[in-house]
Amino acid sequence: MAPITRLHTTAFIHPNLYQDSVALMRVAQRLLALPQVVNATLQMGNPANKEILQEAGLLTDAVKDAGPGDIMVVVQAKTRGACQAALAECKAQIAGRDRATLGASAGALGAHESIAPRTVSMGLANLASANIAQISVPGAYAAAEALKAVKQGLNVFMFSDNVPLAQEVAIKQEAVKRGVLVMGPDCGTAIIGGVPLGFANNVRRGAIGLVAASGTGLQEVTTQIHRMGGGVSHAIGTGGRDVYEEVGGATLLQGIALLQADPSTRVIAIVSKPPAPEVTAKVMAALAAGGKPAVVVFLGSDLKSPAKHIRVANTLVDCAAECVRLARQHTSAKITVQPPVQHQLYAIPSKPRFEKSQKFLRALYSGGTYAAEAQVLWAAAGLAVWSNVPVNKAMALANPRKQSFGHTALDLGDDEFTVGRPHPMIDQTARIERLLKEAADPTVRVILLDVVIGWGAHADPAGELAAAIVQAKRIAASSKRHLAVIGFVCGTELDPQGLAAQEAKLQAAGMVLAGNSANAAWLAGEWVR
Repeated sequence: MAPITRLHTTAFIHPNLYQDSVALMRVAQRLLALPQVVNATLQMGNPANKEILQEAGLLTDAVKDAGPGDIMVVVQAKTRGACQAALAECKAQIAGRDRATLGASAGALGAHESIAPRTVSMGLANLASANIAQISVPGAYAAAEALKAVKQGLNVFMFSDNVPLAQEVAIKQEAVKRGVLVMGPDCGTAIIGGVPLGFANNVRRGAIGLVAASGTGLQEVTTQIHRMGGGVSHAIGTGGRDVYEEVGGATLLQGIALLQADPSTRVIAIVSKPPAPEVTAKVMAALAAGGKPAVVVFLGSDLKSPAKHIRVANTLVDCAAECVRLARQHTSAKITVQPPVQHQLYAIPSKPRFEKSQKFLRALYSGGTYAAEAQVLWAAAGLAVWSNVPVNKAMALANPRKQSFGHTALDLGDDEFTVGRPHPMIDQTARIERLLKEAADPTVRVILLDVVIGWGAHADPAGELAAAIVQAKRIAASSKRHLAVIGFVCGTELDPQGLAAQEAKLQAAGMVLAGNSANAAWLAGEWVR
């Protein structure tokens, strides 16, 4: 039995400096790259983050009294020296961000220098033509800042999470009265007039407008539209709770109205998990009354179309394909549409030969919507799949961080996996660890991976995953097993990472590459049925 390595832990609070989760993830990523550092977490000191640290055994006395405007830092390393070195690097990183956020100190200001704006009002004074505010402050304060922006006539992109539901309702009710849009809270993706907000992809402008309560779902549909020759006018994120009964689809309905009135938008797409019944009825009524051709995908619902100009899609890629077909019919622009995309792969491979012990699939997703879509497809094919984000609540995994069970679909971007580490769209360390663990399981036949590129994502996710895929296949081969790795890339050739370059690296490593999320899930299901 190998000896147990005792980790050294150190922690501290940086008071009164808010940084959004992406900024903190990037600092944690740099710390994890240091020698002998095993864990590094930077979280704002709100109750939800403290609960996550508590579950992970990382809520030390040094950080337990942090406030929601404070940064909690916890570092674990194999030696005390490595721990202290990481701590010093972390403080230097935060100090740099502190200066960038606060501007120069008052004593260092020159004659023509000024302190960076600290409020929405100060920002508007410097940029009177602004019409949108991005809110990224602790959830306890986010609603107040968003309300200030709304009352000053600004649209709002709310990246902040942990905002009480009642406050979301109040903000959106005020926004409706004032005729402005509130995207969020917990909105990760939007493209407004060609400008990406949060995690988004570089797609061409065009005639298709989208409203979505799903971040990765919005990314998949917009990138597939681009890859099929279509273009996007606007892609409006709403935040996942917008479709709740309490919120009433406020932003969703506003978004539909804006796209109906927008002359550049000829086709409308709606992307979400199934909304509350009352919200579904309002959405379909708004689309029916508006008159523009529309495509709706409510993943896992049994939705029926109320009008001829409204189409219902079952998957994200089918939604994109139908949008492009409709856009071709209703615009004068020449659009090249691919053949029917359902169950179409780049190259359909023959089914490999597996050992009798190999029965199960393990999906290791970074996007929660992909996990949901796959579960819906697998359930329709008769597969019972366990998950940490189950569509069927009876299939919830008891302890997803430690082990899988049978067929398993994991959302590794969920809070329970990102504590102490950046999101897998930024840092894939946790996903690679799980990939190698699943490869060593003699019952595993297929591993399914998504790769999301674009603004805000890892600079070369395929490069990192390719090496891990080769290693995973070697682990299986050492026990005379063939391990199938299936995947897809969400992105475009215009993204910084480049779609073709990313796909080539994955194929060279032995991944069976599908062109979209639904096809990857379909093939994985076929190979284990």
